[in-house]
Amino acid sequence: MNLRELSDILGLSQTTVSRALNGFPEVKEETRRRVREAAEKHGYSPDTRARSLATGRAMAIGHVIPVSSQHQMANVVFADFIAGAGEVYGNLGYDMLISFVTDDEQEQTYRNLVRKRSVDGVIVHGPVRDDFRIPLLQELELPFLVHGRSSDVISSYSWLDVDNVQALRRATAYLIDQGHRRIALLNGPEHMDFAWRRRTGYLNALHEVDITEDPYLMRDGEMTEPFGYSSTVEMLRSDNPPSAILTSSIVIALGVRRAIEECGRTIGKEISVICFDDRISYLPNGTEEPIFTAVRSSVSDAGKRCAELLIEQINTPGTPAAQELWRADLILGQSTGPALQKV
Repeated sequence: MNLRELSDILGLSQTTVSRALNGFPEVKEETRRRVREAAEKHGYSPDTRARSLATGRAMAIGHVIPVSSQHQMANVVFADFIAGAGEVYGNLGYDMLISFVTDDEQEQTYRNLVRKRSVDGVIVHGPVRDDFRIPLLQELELPFLVHGRSSDVISSYSWLDVDNVQALRRATAYLIDQGHRRIALLNGPEHMDFAWRRRTGYLNALHEVDITEDPYLMRDGEMTEPFGYSSTVEMLRSDNPPSAILTSSIVIALGVRRAIEECGRTIGKEISVICFDDRISYLPNGTEEPIFTAVRSSVSDAGKRCAELLIEQINTPGTPAAQELWRADLILGQSTGPALQKV
């Protein structure tokens, strides 16, 4: 089926149908939905090459992933984000270009994308607190959106982020309300902006009730199961172990659970655990009842929304920067309970 035939079925002009499929904002949402449903029903697939020639666009979105020795972005969370974004790209006729590069190759990779006109825009992953990529992309005039934020960049740019400060402040406060005072934090790498914000939320909650933080209970590293396991074993074998543990990922929490069980403790009774749950599709936090008490926000949904916001920016250049801050929900599970002895 071609565009003309699809337009005839819908009783719309080819221009309207094309704009609806390309996500142009002037098309009504109801029309956009009807066009997409008809395209799917009748098996219409836009000719990306023809559209590229007609519009002067690459019809592709870039993802430049730094393969850093400090932090590996190509993980289970990234995979779910890409799945969500890819769904939007497919619906709107865009391809996805993923480049894995070393830290030193990032700048030249972005410059090459612009020089070759390989993409119409990029999504920036894993921002650090003073991220050089933001001023670079502004200089290159390449549309971009940051998944997360960079705290020390003061210029206006488009981003979508979870309220990490509020999420960890709320989780820590919940444990404090349960009588816990020795609360550990197993965080992601704290040069990353999200991890720094989560640490800030944790500290804010402690300071609000005059609890002095213990550096021994605050650890950051690669968000893996072994990191959670080894850190927890060491702390539980110390003279003054924590009664509760917060983790920046459900993956870390799995290691924490293994360590608690091997140390002969009971999770949710002797040791409480709260994790940040990105609602990873193939690593669910239980089925009918959550395994872990968690602060939850879907990374797949974030991928979809980031893709939508970036394509809207590409279609309407000159519009103000899009900035969305999502709240994470606190979900009660089986991994938390009152402290055995309140201090």
